[in-house]
Amino acid sequence: MTDAAELTAELIRCPSVTPEEGGALALLTARLEAAGFECSRIDRNGTPNLFARWGERGAPLSFGFNGHTDVVPPGNPDSWTHPPFSGHLDTDGTIWGRGATDMKSGVAAFVGAAIDFVTDTPPDGAILIAITGDEEGPARDGTTAILDWMDTRNERMSVCIVGEPSNPEVFGEMIKIGRRGSVTYRVNARGVQGHVAYPERVRNPLHALVRFLDELASTPLDAGSAHFDPSGLQVTSVDCGNMASNVVPETASAVFNIRFNDLHKSEALDQALKARAARISDQTGVEITLSGDVSGESFLTEPGPFVDLVARVVEAETGIRPVLSTTGGTSDARFIKDHCPVLEFGLVGRFMHQVDERVPASEIRALQRVYGRILSEYFA
Repeated sequence: MTDAAELTAELIRCPSVTPEEGGALALLTARLEAAGFECSRIDRNGTPNLFARWGERGAPLSFGFNGHTDVVPPGNPDSWTHPPFSGHLDTDGTIWGRGATDMKSGVAAFVGAAIDFVTDTPPDGAILIAITGDEEGPARDGTTAILDWMDTRNERMSVCIVGEPSNPEVFGEMIKIGRRGSVTYRVNARGVQGHVAYPERVRNPLHALVRFLDELASTPLDAGSAHFDPSGLQVTSVDCGNMASNVVPETASAVFNIRFNDLHKSEALDQALKARAARISDQTGVEITLSGDVSGESFLTEPGPFVDLVARVVEAETGIRPVLSTTGGTSDARFIKDHCPVLEFGLVGRFMHQVDERVPASEIRALQRVYGRILSEYFA
């Protein structure tokens, strides 16, 4: 039997700070190939990625797992109780290190479950594993590169689980069946500079910019939908670089982010925002321009046989009926949703990205059992 907790510790000892591979994908390749998986490295623009398949290519029934081995920087190593890449196992059964929660443990759990499943009960179908080294980075050449490569080779997942930490506080309490979309906007306002004592000679970009931002922040986008909370907008920066209190600046800028639900598409939001900016520009004489960077559209995997199977197994293994949620940030599920039905289930995410990131080894093994049982029932 594969011990996913031990594999987690081994992966933590690979210093794979994004976009460095750090030996993590090489370690997983060796383990998977020894169990009969066909492995392919799909590196694109310097980003390391791994695809592994057990079973026939193009099998009518296949099950996919997705995850990442890259991690965020650990910060000051001296701030850690144990070195961040030590994979230290405490006497109480806690594994410490960067990636212990997000998400080398999830990768170890589904790799371990897949290896044990095909060894003990070879299924009539295929198991596909897609692991990237670019989830914590720009995410342009990670899971998207794997999916592009798969499309050219008739590699297809029927369904997929992303092993990201999905539980806020208690293992088994939540499955993510969708995510809000995310778009970040940078706004620039250009007016006419001048002395504050002569307002008739200036056009203050800050006045126009603040008005624009106030309209956005004070007008709800929606009241939520059946599976999503209301969309939210947060202003994260306002600046004009002006050090003088008696000068109206020529330009001012701002940054804001919108997390939007399934009532919106980024293109429609963009049109509405630019129309509002144009109206305020006409009213104030201040030119307002904005550009958006979309990191993902909102998506939902509708409850049905796949979601029901995972929820049933989670409840059977944990004694908790999981909530079907769309809360939180973004994940690589935003790319996979165009390929096949996808959901997220993993560990508790309490310590991810923190100093002293850690996870109970018992939870990693419990996650491995959940994944193994899902495979067994899915192929049954």
